[in-house]
Amino acid sequence: MREQKSEFYQLLQQQAQSLIEDETDLIANMANLSALLFNEMPDLNWSGFYILRDDVLVLGPFQGKVACVRIPVGKGVCGTAVATGDIQLVKDVHEFPGHIACDAASNSEIVLPVRHSGKIIAVLDIDSPSLARFDSDDQQGLAGLVQLFEQHLARTL
Repeated sequence: MREQKSEFYQLLQQQAQSLIEDETDLIANMANLSALLFNEMPDLNWSGFYILRDDVLVLGPFQGKVACVRIPVGKGVCGTAVATGDIQLVKDVHEFPGHIACDAASNSEIVLPVRHSGKIIAVLDIDSPSLARFDSDDQQGLAGLVQLFEQHLARTL
């Protein structure tokens, strides 16, 4: 299983690289990465970005049901990822203090900070209707994808 996930994330990174390598627009790249994740990762109900503007995360490109538009830094899983600077891997969002329920069907979530020039500029937020959908292998694979995106940002922004 672990080897299958590793191969899956390697392929996902190759697909992501192909999508973003010739595009310099941040929003276009976020939109394509959201769609790629939503369509390639099984058992998701939302994938997308929140862009940091001042001290508020503002909804960016995503795939899934309508979502919360603004999330203050430090609030919910996304805001906590910005406040701590750490990936948030939540196996049961109902046990996360201050969880913001944009979609009542979400039961687990992973949020990864996206940095440019050392500063967090956005978060990648992925939700699943299944409890404990994400594990350390997903965290590692998605962190690699975010790192690829950050390297691209360093060359284009």
